[in-house]
Amino acid sequence: MKNNIGIFRGSEKGFGFVKLEESDEEIYISKENTMNSLNGDRVLIEILNVKNDLHREGKIKKVLKRERDTIVGTFTKNNNFGFVVPDDRKFGTDIFISKKNFGKARNNSKVLVKILKYPEKNKNAEGKVIEVIGNVNEAGVDMLSLIKEYKLPYTFPEPVVKEAQIVSKIDKKDIPNRLDLRNEQIFTIDGEDAKDLDDAVCVRKLKNGNYYLGVHIADVSYYVAENSKLDKEARLRGTSIYMMDRVIPMLPRELSNGICSLNVGEDRLTISVIMEIDKKGRVVSSEVKKSIINVTKRMSYNEVYAILENDEKSVEENKEYVNHFKLMAELANILKERRDKSGSLNLDIPESKIILNKNGIAVDVKKYELNFANEIIEQFMLIANETIAEKFYWLHAPFIYRVHEVPDIDKIKELNKFLYNFGYKIKIVNEKVYPTEFAKVLKDVKGKQEEMIVSNLILRTLKVARYESENKGHFGIASKYYCHFTSPIRRYPDLFIHRIISKYLENNYKVDKLEKYYDQATKYAQTSSEREKVAQKVERDSEDIKKAEYMSTKIGEEYEGIISGVTQFGIFVQLENTVEGLVRFENLGNEYFLYDDERKQLIGERSNKIYKMGDKMKIKVISADKETRRIDFAYCE
Repeated sequence: MKNNIGIFRGSEKGFGFVKLEESDEEIYISKENTMNSLNGDRVLIEILNVKNDLHREGKIKKVLKRERDTIVGTFTKNNNFGFVVPDDRKFGTDIFISKKNFGKARNNSKVLVKILKYPEKNKNAEGKVIEVIGNVNEAGVDMLSLIKEYKLPYTFPEPVVKEAQIVSKIDKKDIPNRLDLRNEQIFTIDGEDAKDLDDAVCVRKLKNGNYYLGVHIADVSYYVAENSKLDKEARLRGTSIYMMDRVIPMLPRELSNGICSLNVGEDRLTISVIMEIDKKGRVVSSEVKKSIINVTKRMSYNEVYAILENDEKSVEENKEYVNHFKLMAELANILKERRDKSGSLNLDIPESKIILNKNGIAVDVKKYELNFANEIIEQFMLIANETIAEKFYWLHAPFIYRVHEVPDIDKIKELNKFLYNFGYKIKIVNEKVYPTEFAKVLKDVKGKQEEMIVSNLILRTLKVARYESENKGHFGIASKYYCHFTSPIRRYPDLFIHRIISKYLENNYKVDKLEKYYDQATKYAQTSSEREKVAQKVERDSEDIKKAEYMSTKIGEEYEGIISGVTQFGIFVQLENTVEGLVRFENLGNEYFLYDDERKQLIGERSNKIYKMGDKMKIKVISADKETRRIDFAYCE
């Protein structure tokens, strides 16, 4: 038997899949062959000689490493025993709690449980309540439960905070060694609620008709010394995590909201990328400098957009700066046009904006509206990131790149089967594909009913971007060189890059003895990619909880949505407000439906009615449960 090792991903129905470590292939494991494995366990499997349309089948022979020793769930008490239903419904087992291990848990308490015995044969896992988080209906308990479930470092250790307090000031003797830009008119443009402002920009027109673009990023590495307590804690966290009404920051607020944040009217240390850009959007020259700035004005995206739309009040309030923002828009349009021509993918997938009341309860869910001011900052950050990545690639510096590889051709062929229904196709030439082909489809679908569906299908076909110490280009933005340099307050790869840049700048680009940094780049790229995945899961789960909470107040209400997925067990429908729910077969009407796996559509046996992705559907909300993070719809005539 070949040793096949991978991670088991369970399902609520008991079966699961093992993603093999060596090949990334997913092996189907039936309920009878899971050997009491739990979601996330590292397992050894035997491949069975069973043919399956989509996956080979396997049997778990041994659990090599248990992923979890604690679990968060809801406690229910009987007379002499209790049990906990895990929040992670794919976990695979409820947990039996003997009376002596109740702790202070009561019915409907959210609890953290230590697993004492893992499941065996037909026996449930056994555990002990080690913390009562609160009642399931208590304000904030849902988000605290997520924090415990993912073992997030919610507070900073005292030594880390003390170190932040000591280093959170500028040493005046360092200022003369920096490019002094305190008299330049420099602006931050962010969301209204942003507290950690790590980028500021300045645009001017040069005499030769080209554009001067200064992108100034907080010099976080000045305060976070290598291998300091702050550095080790930041590395452990990897990224800031945004959960509705709270942030779990990578750095203590003394730095993230204080001395590192580019607050208006205050001297701030920065690393500046200063670029000359021609009328075609090409960077004709660039330099990277250690600098000091003093932000002229803090602006929000909405304020800048109002100025660009010639709103009288906004123009009057900012009359001395209006030309700056018009020039920014002019340059951003040039950069965007160049990027579009090269095949950069404009995946216009709406984000959710969830409004909470003062008790943290979701009272509204809507589409997060972006405007051209967001685009300005996005284009400026993209060009700064590319410029830095290319410069340090040719220096052969130890570095962390943002890598997005070419999608698998087989997956594109599968995608084309769906796109065929809408009249689109991604061209494959000699088993190769280029970003321009995806960009063409996204342009053709813009503004049409099926835009969201096609964008989502393309997103699922693309590979997941990650951090690597080797440059492999970025398919999604059609770029040969790309990195994350612009958010060192909230992302560790950016902080690492700042540290490398500083070494080169301080030594006039004559740097030796960098061996340890090459090893660090490889190691930190991997750990940062892993932490990013956790952050994305937490942020997605927190949204799902709040969407279900909001929709639980809309039971019986009717909406029109678009079919976003068709499966063997029902139809997913997405509403205009970004909420997605499931219409199960029993809620689809009084007939039997056949599932066409090839075209991913349902066909009514009697009526021949076809349901496919992109179709409009009227639905009624029939249930919504924040515990299971599920929303159920029924089809309305």
